[in-house]
Amino acid sequence: MEIVTRRFLLRDFVELDRSPFLDYQADPRNLRFYGPDEASPEHPTRLFETFQRWAADRPRLNYQLAIVQQQEPDVLIGCCGLRGMECEAGEMELGIELAPTYWGRYAYAIEVGRALLDFGFRELGLEVISGSTVSANARSNRLAEWFGAEVVAIRPGSSWMSARGWNEVHWRITREMWERRMVR
Repeated sequence: MEIVTRRFLLRDFVELDRSPFLDYQADPRNLRFYGPDEASPEHPTRLFETFQRWAADRPRLNYQLAIVQQQEPDVLIGCCGLRGMECEAGEMELGIELAPTYWGRYAYAIEVGRALLDFGFRELGLEVISGSTVSANARSNRLAEWFGAEVVAIRPGSSWMSARGWNEVHWRITREMWERRMVR
């Protein structure tokens, strides 16, 4: 599975991605927005193995892809995905995670997100793409806003979020909203 953008290749994870994935997952800047379960040392290993299993599923319900630059296809800069396993038919959840080294770099997340939204609406025939983030994650919230997503709920998050004064922000974008956005 591959999605090609102007600068990036979004592809299934390969074994060479394991070490850089585990490294950036352990970065304290990355862990800031995770709860205790996700911050455990075992969690990234389980995630990586889950992503590899998803790639082999037929029919495929989840696309969690490595993000690499086309010019350096062995250098992992993050991961992204559309996940449908807990969604209604015609809907998937979008997620983008860049390694902290690449945060704020030249609209990387916008380019990756645009490719995923196009793939979801055009190739997978989705009607809705949704997502959620921690209220304190300003970058993610701005990205969803840039895509034209609407906030559909702000809920108290799990106890670790509430302890920090954060909420969980849920957003969605429909195919129609995305098509209108792309006509501009």
